[in-house]
Amino acid sequence: MTIIGILGAITAVMGSTPLGFIPIGPTRATIMHIPVIIGAIMEGPIVGGFVGLIFGLFSIFQAITAPTPVSFVFLNPLVSVLPRIFIGIISYYAYKGLRTIGNKGIKGLLYIIWTGIIIYLSYGIYANMNSGELTMILVNIVLLLVSLFLVYFTMARIKTKALDIIVATIVGTMVNTLGVLTMVYILYAERFVSALGQNAEFARNIIFGIGLTNGIPEGIIAIIIVTSVVTGLKERRKG
Repeated sequence: MTIIGILGAITAVMGSTPLGFIPIGPTRATIMHIPVIIGAIMEGPIVGGFVGLIFGLFSIFQAITAPTPVSFVFLNPLVSVLPRIFIGIISYYAYKGLRTIGNKGIKGLLYIIWTGIIIYLSYGIYANMNSGELTMILVNIVLLLVSLFLVYFTMARIKTKALDIIVATIVGTMVNTLGVLTMVYILYAERFVSALGQNAEFARNIIFGIGLTNGIPEGIIAIIIVTSVVTGLKERRKG
């Protein structure tokens, strides 16, 4: 209960200030999933789920108090709350499961994840060069450079230390981003894309693109913070 209270308070502060939601165009990226993942790894799925619940409730609060053109989707708890509860649950079981496959297996999994991201972003640069979308070219280049830095950070600097934490953090971030956007696609696809001023016929591509644009920066920030915090907390517990 103490850990839930502390992480819940951090989530509340982030949710009620600009710290938790980062505007990216008409949508918002978030780092509020970070306390959820920390709680799940350190204390288990119940704590992670409760902190995720607090995160989801503050998504509704943010949609009411500081609305954007697409905030209406977050008034539905199936979009704003349910995926956030699953962040804590799935992050915990991913962390526990990864510890059974060893550092070699985790490192191989990370290589697959980074390779997929780099190939996708490289293709995005190529495709947008053909279509002349300068903004998207620049976005993909920045994300590619940041991803390459993170490959170095996770593979060269950290090596085998905390790899299970890194992968669990990536999984938690994906649950947040893909969970929310999947519910948006199922429940509000055409209305959501129309609110962005885009062609509703391309709803799937647009929503998936938002997932990449928001999800990669969210994942990068989460890896750096969660790895540092969890590693430090575990060392203090051992001491």
